[in-house]
Amino acid sequence: MAEIVNKIKQSKLETVDLEKFAGEIVVHELDLKDYLFQGLILKEKEFREKMEAHNWSQYEGGYLTVYCSTDAIIPKWAYMLVVQYANEFTEDVLFGKKQEAFSQIVKQKLDRHDWETYHGAFVLLKGCSKMDIPAEVYMYATKKLLPHVGKLMYGEACSHVPVFRRKRR
Repeated sequence: MAEIVNKIKQSKLETVDLEKFAGEIVVHELDLKDYLFQGLILKEKEFREKMEAHNWSQYEGGYLTVYCSTDAIIPKWAYMLVVQYANEFTEDVLFGKKQEAFSQIVKQKLDRHDWETYHGAFVLLKGCSKMDIPAEVYMYATKKLLPHVGKLMYGEACSHVPVFRRKRR
């Protein structure tokens, strides 16, 4: 009987799993409408009192993203005030909705990665994961990989879609 050979393990294929970059990211949202008079009007004194009374420690160790879900006009100093209170508890304070902030955080992590390690490599950008990684993050990772890789694929080792192959000179 012939020995079963795992060709995937023997291949020179390197896998980049974006879930590893996104793994432990916790993003909390703060909707400023909840701190406005009737959800629409920012009254400075009341807003400052609510900001001071807010339990900022609930965001400890995570990221906080701030937005307003109503058509209220929020002065820029109000967002600055949120940063002033939240900054000591959070990894970072960002503007926008949770999905936008998540993508921004992962992209920051991708910026810190050493992509040169994939020089000339056949790289598989892993497709299946437990998390919903936004398409925007896959696009960003692709831009980071393209200058370095010999070949770029998407999916799983047993079933992948070719995306890019460097032409031989």
